[in-house]
Amino acid sequence: MLLDECLPRQLAPLLEGHDTRTVSEQGWAGLANGRLLNAALEAGFDAFITADQNLEYQQNLSGSALVVLVLRARTNRLDDLLRLVPKVLVALVLVRPGELRVVDAG
Repeated sequence: MLLDECLPRQLAPLLEGHDTRTVSEQGWAGLANGRLLNAALEAGFDAFITADQNLEYQQNLSGSALVVLVLRARTNRLDDLLRLVPKVLVALVLVRPGELRVVDAG
């Protein structure tokens, strides 16, 4: 999985059972969403996790091999994202490639 640069890197090890890398670790910081998603696919990632609320309106994922999860919390701080981790792990099992799912506290 690829963790977007807008999320704290400390989130990666909490996603147990998944090999998770950050955008910064990949050297892709600053890439626009379209280029970033293409780079993720080319590198063999199967999931992208972000907090970018506009991504679902900017990118067409149909036919893509990538699962995209958009985290919606009060802030992007780790403390606010922690309660979403169990929902993220469930969503990763349920969401199919080419789908985008919003994961929130509700």
